[in-house]
Amino acid sequence: MKTTPRLLLAGTISVLTFSCAIVRPGEVGIKQKLGKIKSDHLAQGAYVFNPFTATVKKIPTRTVEAYNELDVPTKEGLTVKSEISLLYHVKPEAARDVYTKYGMNYQEVIVETNFRSVARHICGLYYAKELFAVDRKKIEKEIFDELATGITDKGFVLDAVLLKSITMPPQIFQAVENKLKSEQESLQMEYVISKQKKEAERMQIEAEAIKNYNKTVSESLSEMMVKWNSVQVLKGLVTSNNSKVIITDGKSPMILSDK
Repeated sequence: MKTTPRLLLAGTISVLTFSCAIVRPGEVGIKQKLGKIKSDHLAQGAYVFNPFTATVKKIPTRTVEAYNELDVPTKEGLTVKSEISLLYHVKPEAARDVYTKYGMNYQEVIVETNFRSVARHICGLYYAKELFAVDRKKIEKEIFDELATGITDKGFVLDAVLLKSITMPPQIFQAVENKLKSEQESLQMEYVISKQKKEAERMQIEAEAIKNYNKTVSESLSEMMVKWNSVQVLKGLVTSNNSKVIITDGKSPMILSDK
């Protein structure tokens, strides 16, 4: 009976003296003992440590999402609302340096701070109507390229930038929409005018062809009419009872009898 309390006491002392940290897949552990950070990160597995002298911090290395709602400026000085998500992860081999330099709040300190600066810079290169109409993939790529340059050497890998929405104040939205509609109508009118010009050119060519055709036919008919009239005159002379002398150019047909 005396053994049981002793065992309980020993178990309690062991629990208080030693703790176990489990590093799961998709994260690494950083062990800090007496204020000093160990040089190597802890891979997945179980680790026993003394809670009075050491701690184990776990840093995710899987891809995580950082969602942001931002008011961003435009080239003409307006402000629009945007929803943008970042997908990024910490390099396992850089986890110790990330923790040492930025602590556990590294996402806010480095990733999101850099992102907000880059997003405002990129959006500021576009007019409001361009942000509304331009291909989102283009803006995403520009933000991605500039942001990746700023955080890659700090121990992070940027996986993607997702521009979910851009929202303008109602009055600005309506003004931009009206302007885009006006530009579309202008382009449509230019197309119609161009089409009509081409149709006019086609009709002119067709009319010229018809004119030439009619001219050819007219000239041909005129020659035939002259010959027909000549025949009629000759016929009249032939049928006359008076004596006559007929002189021709040799091309008119001769009629010796009307029968």
